[in-house]
Amino acid sequence: MNGKKILFVSSELVPYLPENEVSLMSYETPRMVNSKGGQIRIFMPRYGNINERRHQLHEVIRLSGMNLVINDMDMPLIIKVASIPKERIQVYFIDNDEYFKRKSTFTDENGNLYADNDQRAIFFAKGVVETVKKLNWSPDIIHVHGWLASLLPLYLKKYYADEPLFGESKIVTSVYGKAFDGALDKDLVNKIAFDGVDKESITTLENPDYNNLLKVAVDYSDAVILASEEVPEELKEHISKLEKPVLPYVSLQEFEEAYVNFYDTEVLK
Repeated sequence: MNGKKILFVSSELVPYLPENEVSLMSYETPRMVNSKGGQIRIFMPRYGNINERRHQLHEVIRLSGMNLVINDMDMPLIIKVASIPKERIQVYFIDNDEYFKRKSTFTDENGNLYADNDQRAIFFAKGVVETVKKLNWSPDIIHVHGWLASLLPLYLKKYYADEPLFGESKIVTSVYGKAFDGALDKDLVNKIAFDGVDKESITTLENPDYNNLLKVAVDYSDAVILASEEVPEELKEHISKLEKPVLPYVSLQEFEEAYVNFYDTEVLK
């Protein structure tokens, strides 16, 4: 891993959000790469339930200020950063008052999915790419964690297909257990198509439930990691038919050697 550049993009990350499979592995994997001499960047959304004062988030003016067009609306992109003190790891936060100011992550106080989660996912994907472009940092691997980040592989391979900064980057998606019931806005396909992505390539998203979001993520990835013992059977069956490297589930206690070997021998070969 020495000198390799890995971009981690996650919908959840400890210590900023409560611990679960996604937030924990989104922390442990970059921590491991960092300890082995790799160069890392981590991106996550700046949800309103993240305590900015306690975690010392601050805006990066030189990276903020652009507008992203989401479904024909101009949405300001704000970039904040913080450091995980004991690991000396910097985290970049994608922020926008319309999408991320509310005091929870994905659902309201009644447990209902936010109606604009689809637009938040598009904004997050485009915000990450535009910020990395401003940083002029070309990753060897882009590792995606969590369903809100699941549109990133599609956008990289379609919307940003001609972006030279990512020309050699390999995309890895970690697939976790089912995170939500129901589906996102049924108009998601049209919102992605507004960005010039042909509808034929995203027909799976006509029903944008958890399984279909992850199917699209792995379809546009170069490799897949089964990051949970509880991956839905429908997803496992879909992944088993892909002609691309797949790392079976390994426990947290054993993941370091398995992930490094997978990166080196399967992803970067």
